Amino acid sequence: MSDAPDTDEPLHEPRLWRDNGWTAQVIKNEDDEGWAVAMFKAGESEPALVGPWTMGRDKKNPKPLDSAAFNTLVKTASEVIRRHEQQLHAQLNKALHVARDGTWIKVTLEIVPAEDEPYAWLRALDTAGEPLAQVKVGANFRFTQSAAEAWVDAGFERPAGRD
Repeated sequence: MSDAPDTDEPLHEPRLWRDNGWTAQVIKNEDDEGWAVAMFKAGESEPALVGPWTMGRDKKNPKPLDSAAFNTLVKTASEVIRRHEQQLHAQLNKALHVARDGTWIKVTLEIVPAEDEPYAWLRALDTAGEPLAQVKVGANFRFTQSAAEAWVDAGFERPAGRD
């Protein structure tokens, strides 16, 4: 990431600013004559955000980092991370509703992306959110409305061939 020692101590330099768990580093843009800024969250090796950085008055060197710019970069990078986490959560967690006997049953699939053998939990919840059933299925379980209905209709038995 940077040449600065890995510490939590605040650092405020023209091209390197570290504070509140974030580091902003102004770097030469390899693609053209300009500059870029990379934002790193403490403990992460990859930047959360990389974007163009403003040239200074001399049109050669980058504009120095300052408190206002750093705070804006932290806010933007935090939003990028939040959106990424929301997207990942949506990919790993699905929910459908099945109506049976005049009541709604919520059927969920929670994928557990374990490195060696990913799997998923297929769950049924009543209208109060109380668990009715849970079975472990393969991470590749095809979670569709018809699959959820079939599972409910089968009395929550583990779907065949789904591990």
